[in-house]
Amino acid sequence: MSKPEETPQNNDLQIADGEIESNWESVIDNFDNMELKPDLLRGVYAYGFERPSAIQARAIVPVIKGHDVIAQAQSGTGKTATFSIAILQRIDPSIKAVQALILAPTRELAQQIQKVVIALGDYMDINCHACIGGTNVREDMAKLGEGAQVVVGTPGRVYDMINRRAFRTDNLKMFCLDEADEMLSRGFKDQMYEVFQLLPQDTQVVLLSATMPQDVLEVTKKFMRDPVRILVKRDELTLEGIKQFYVAVEKEDWKLDTLCDLYETVTITQAVIFCNTRRKVDWLTDKLTSREFTVSAMHGDMEQGQREVIMREFRSGSSRVLITTDLLARGIDVQQVSLVINYDLPSNRENYIHRIGRGGRFGRKGVAINFVTTEDVRMLRDIEQFYSTQIDEMPLDVANLI
Repeated sequence: MSKPEETPQNNDLQIADGEIESNWESVIDNFDNMELKPDLLRGVYAYGFERPSAIQARAIVPVIKGHDVIAQAQSGTGKTATFSIAILQRIDPSIKAVQALILAPTRELAQQIQKVVIALGDYMDINCHACIGGTNVREDMAKLGEGAQVVVGTPGRVYDMINRRAFRTDNLKMFCLDEADEMLSRGFKDQMYEVFQLLPQDTQVVLLSATMPQDVLEVTKKFMRDPVRILVKRDELTLEGIKQFYVAVEKEDWKLDTLCDLYETVTITQAVIFCNTRRKVDWLTDKLTSREFTVSAMHGDMEQGQREVIMREFRSGSSRVLITTDLLARGIDVQQVSLVINYDLPSNRENYIHRIGRGGRFGRKGVAINFVTTEDVRMLRDIEQFYSTQIDEMPLDVANLI
């Protein structure tokens, strides 16, 4: 691989409070100046982008230049399009073989990334396949055989396909890990390493992550060469445009009535309600349904087909309230969601941004309401401090803010 023109300044990974330090200063705040292929540029504008977000202005070009890149930016800032645009620029449409692999932690996110790649590549002759669990293995193998050039997948199925030799890695030049913090901390870590081992030595590696825990940093040392590091700071990004409130409910038992009181407000718009466990999702769904409120629910125990139907109904707006676990907290972009309710405060503070980033993506407005019991007060303060933000008591006229 030819050495990229600009080299990042220093190679020692500098970590301060779980954040990487940037070593790439160039910012290109106009898509026209990124030297993109004309058909790709058409796709970018047709998709509705006018100018690059902070992460896009910084990270697209170093990826196109062939650097290994670690980009840290919050959810809702345009990370998916960052690597999608770079991948589409680097792919040779005349080669009908997999040239780029994108891995994501959930099937829904993988399918969503696939949609973005297809939409941005609308004017190019590009085939993008989603390789995910819960789908027919034979069909998957057939699709790969037809010459997909970009594969977006979940680790288990991708590993399986490479092992069965249905997914050939001979032409692979780019490997992209979305939501790397999630991918490397949950049960995926071993699978991830196994997939890494199967890739050609000179594969370009791109990691995108909202937080930089130790697991991610380990990978950057083991599998990346002199990576360009791009950090869009937490406090620059977090929660602008999202109004955050708490409702003091004193004890757990009172949350349900509080939610029912709020229900009229909730259905003005589309809302996502987060619980910490699958059992709680089912319990809350039952309780609300028995009180004749219409809600949908989704979590990881459900069949793939069922998950897709629920997501489709919610996206189309025929279902207005979705109760879910953190499965959905990352990367599910439903345009109309402007209200998020944390029925339970997230068990780790990183997930707070992923959840409430559902409302108010990339510059849109939103409202987040946190139900806080006496035990939760410390966690709430911790979240405020971590994100240097302020969470006020919910006003009575909250409906006017949504």
